[in-house]
Amino acid sequence: MTYQITGHTRMGGLLGSPVAHSISPMMHNDSFRELGLDWVYLCFDVGPDRLGEVVNAFRSMNVYGFNLTMPDKEAVIPHLDELSLAAELIGAVNTVKNEDGKLIGHNTDGIGYIQSVSAAGWDIRGKEMTLLGAGGAACAIAVQAAIDGVSRLHLVSRRGRSWEKAGRLVEQINKKTGCQADLTDLADGSRLRRCLETSSLLTNATSVGMAPQADATPIPDTSMFHPGLLVSDVIYHPSKTRLLREAQRAGCPVCNGMYMLLYQGAAAFKIWTGQEMPVELIRERYFSRQDQG
Repeated sequence: MTYQITGHTRMGGLLGSPVAHSISPMMHNDSFRELGLDWVYLCFDVGPDRLGEVVNAFRSMNVYGFNLTMPDKEAVIPHLDELSLAAELIGAVNTVKNEDGKLIGHNTDGIGYIQSVSAAGWDIRGKEMTLLGAGGAACAIAVQAAIDGVSRLHLVSRRGRSWEKAGRLVEQINKKTGCQADLTDLADGSRLRRCLETSSLLTNATSVGMAPQADATPIPDTSMFHPGLLVSDVIYHPSKTRLLREAQRAGCPVCNGMYMLLYQGAAAFKIWTGQEMPVELIRERYFSRQDQG
């Protein structure tokens, strides 16, 4: 359809630094046009030092909402009026909706992962999950998995800078959701094996195995895999990590994280518009090359 900026066009966008590489403007603007919405999505290179003034300006300008990427996901919280449960537990926001001047923070990163697993044909509800990592992606996935009905979550991390943060996250999940969560040291091989024996889903949310260190794997002992275990990796470059290749050889179904960005964007789109993003169209235009990788 023909598209024009008009006097009624509503604005939103992405705040972070850097942002010029983002494909989010193409995803959202194509979706607005497809659905006939007189909205536009732009990128703004803004770091934490200027974030407060920009957010206040956005409130005054009555934007429909905006996304945040690094390094603004945590820094934006003091400038918002309310947080969703997921954003509160994760301690980071990637999507803000403006409701008549009230700015509400959400986090759709975990939704993106859970939806990508669902699109691969797997239902996590009532299942047991082992999750490797304690960084931002792991926290988002852990929280959303707990909210969406995982019965038990084993969070596995190295003892280091993120260990105490992971412990606090486990406490909050146990307190505020119906999921039972616990924390395991990645170096404790026997306990990790017990976690995997009873899990239906293993997810690697660390950077181990990402190019150019594609020969690395967080689970070098392949005897821990079993055919009833879905093995997933948030890494999508390479499209099949060593973890996934070895799990597949052990008889495990596998999937990677190439669609996380698509589905977290679709979740943000619905928060703002109340409508479904045309994900098949966006997948074909911007993710088909990844499918072939």
